[in-house]
Amino acid sequence: MNIGKQLKEGVISNNPVLVQLLGMCSTMAITTSIANGLGMGVSVLLILTASNVVISAIRKIVPNKIRIAMYVVVIAGFVTCVDLLLQAFLPAIAASLGVFIPLIVVNCIILGRAEAFASKEGIAASALDGVFQGLGYTLVLLAMCIIRELLGAGTLAGIQIMPASYQAIGVLTLPVGGFLVLGTLIAAMQWALSRPKKAAKEEK
Repeated sequence: MNIGKQLKEGVISNNPVLVQLLGMCSTMAITTSIANGLGMGVSVLLILTASNVVISAIRKIVPNKIRIAMYVVVIAGFVTCVDLLLQAFLPAIAASLGVFIPLIVVNCIILGRAEAFASKEGIAASALDGVFQGLGYTLVLLAMCIIRELLGAGTLAGIQIMPASYQAIGVLTLPVGGFLVLGTLIAAMQWALSRPKKAAKEEK
């Protein structure tokens, strides 16, 4: 178990959104405000970590033929818990995120890490994988929220940041804005990851 390597993979080299291109629907749909992004990111982080731990713990006793069904059952249980907690303690966030919280059950990030990592590794490593992959997802959401809310509305967390004379780029708050910002971030990440490889080739 290499904590540094797992952290780097979750946040940078194997980021679930910018590299694996998973969870794109919710990423583009809810990143219009920091509150939404933070709420969704933390929810996914908690569900991913808890699901990884349970799936890793039961991986040796679950028949191979029903493993995907078992993953969905485990994930659905944690999604229900998080959904109810949000409704009880953060009703505004729950209402804002709407159907995207229940849809975490079929989020490709959760299922993907369950199949690719938790079903093959130990509990501690799976827990760290959940934390770091969830952190990578959350950071991307926050980056998109900051760009879209600040440039698209001139605010951050509902507080006016830009001067009154600022001409907001309203298109960024629309669905097409999500595509534009996410595409830009993916391109930037791919460029950054390709630089060491390009430098290594030039040295040869």
